[in-house]
Amino acid sequence: MGGDYIPAIWIRTHSTAKGLEIQIKDNGIGIPSKLAPKIFTPFFTTKPPGQGAGLGLSLSQNIISQNGGTLFFNSKEGEYTEFFIDFEI
Repeated sequence: MGGDYIPAIWIRTHSTAKGLEIQIKDNGIGIPSKLAPKIFTPFFTTKPPGQGAGLGLSLSQNIISQNGGTLFFNSKEGEYTEFFIDFEI
């Protein structure tokens, strides 16, 4: 990100045919495609030792799943990442 970068997060909720969807999107660096299959793996982190346990997304996925939802994401490297939380009602 260059010197003109202004971080931003957008949150949107809406009804779907089956329930509710929550979308959280940022304008960060995105997730490289080679790392995408690993991001929900417990203890996976790209941070240096001592700066993250790598449990945030794994725990989030477990909590959402235990409450009947699903968590998935879409990302474009260098542009954004967006997470979707879907709950069926």
